[in-house]
Amino acid sequence: MNFRLILNIMGYTLWVEAGCLLLPLLVSVGYGEACWEPFLWTLGLCSLCGLILTHIPARKNRLQGRDGYTVVAMAWIVLCLFGAVPYVLSGAVPHYADALFETASGLTTTGATILTDVEAMPRGILFWRALTQWMGGMGVLVLFLALMPRAGAGAVHLMRAESPGPIKSKLLPHVNDTAKVLYGIYIGLTTAEIVALCLAGMDLYDAVVHSFATISTGGFSTRNASIAAFGSPAITWIVAIFMFLSGINFSLIFISLRGHIREALHSEELRLYTLLTLGSIGLIAASLMVQQSVPLGRALKDSVFNAVSTVTTTGFATADFAQWPVFGQMLLVILMFTGACAGSTSGGIKVSRCVVMVKTVAKELNSYIHPRSVRKIKLEGKPIDHEVLRSINVYFCTYLLIFCGSIFLLSLEGKDLVTNFTAVAATFNNIGPGLELVGPTRNFGG
Repeated sequence: MNFRLILNIMGYTLWVEAGCLLLPLLVSVGYGEACWEPFLWTLGLCSLCGLILTHIPARKNRLQGRDGYTVVAMAWIVLCLFGAVPYVLSGAVPHYADALFETASGLTTTGATILTDVEAMPRGILFWRALTQWMGGMGVLVLFLALMPRAGAGAVHLMRAESPGPIKSKLLPHVNDTAKVLYGIYIGLTTAEIVALCLAGMDLYDAVVHSFATISTGGFSTRNASIAAFGSPAITWIVAIFMFLSGINFSLIFISLRGHIREALHSEELRLYTLLTLGSIGLIAASLMVQQSVPLGRALKDSVFNAVSTVTTTGFATADFAQWPVFGQMLLVILMFTGACAGSTSGGIKVSRCVVMVKTVAKELNSYIHPRSVRKIKLEGKPIDHEVLRSINVYFCTYLLIFCGSIFLLSLEGKDLVTNFTAVAATFNNIGPGLELVGPTRNFGG
């Protein structure tokens, strides 16, 4: 394993984090807040550590497969450890463990929080909190590849380690060009939402923070009541639309921008993602109207926003869905697991993996009925390689083991089963709010 090159890349990654810390520092200065000093100290610490690591001589400039996975794992840990420092130095979050939780929740775009009063936080801290989600949405190492292609020919291993789901890692021949395209789309969607929210009446600061949280499917808000606090149908629908777009495979957006819209619309995963979302919206709205006598307009608005927020694993809320009928809550729990498209900023298992697993089960059942039949599992009209099928099977087994183990460990604290189950589901799938003690009107502080 090329440890020296891995440390070099850690150094460059810390430089990226230092550059990002400059933005909340400027926000703090602009609003006359005292928390600009903690950002300055943290920026200096990241720069110094980055400088030391980048000057470690590396004999080889090529990453192997295992090096790529090691870099990704170490990068998330290092970024979380350093990113928690401004919370503690500013006094916004006194305990480092809580600050680390908030930072990890941001960088992994989970959106779970320990803060009880978000609106009491300094604007600079809330900006950093949202920016960590935007950094993690596309993957900090994808940004590293776009800005500093240090990894050379082995950069494809970084991209594969960062890319979620069974998708193609390269849109263009060169990995660095692919990274630039992905970030171009990412920045374009963010800018478009900022403009739309400003036109809808939201001030620039809130528009930027909520756009960061939407496009990254993170869900951190500047208000205790999340999007519901603005009381604007226009803002609600704008956020819902951009959440849905952020759940689409970015390669399909790239294809559409190149004029091949029909090809993108023929994507099997996109069609299933759309049908899953629309079906859930219809069923939840019907449940609210029939079981709780909610008016059609309100039922439709709440079901659209919260279903899209859950399936894209964003975590924004316009209603306390913990008070919904059990049927509606169960649909949201199912959406927590499926997630949106592979190659998007959403969490969860991903629609493509779920489709492949369903087709695998169907194939096995068919083989019992017709032992001599030969069927190939296809996705997007193309046969799936055995290696991809094997990796998806291993993924599901690992997923279940970690999920069940996490629930078992959390049960030692004595919380109720619904709280334990949805707390793990919400954090493991990068959603944020769960049910009962970790519901949309509560937090993880307890």
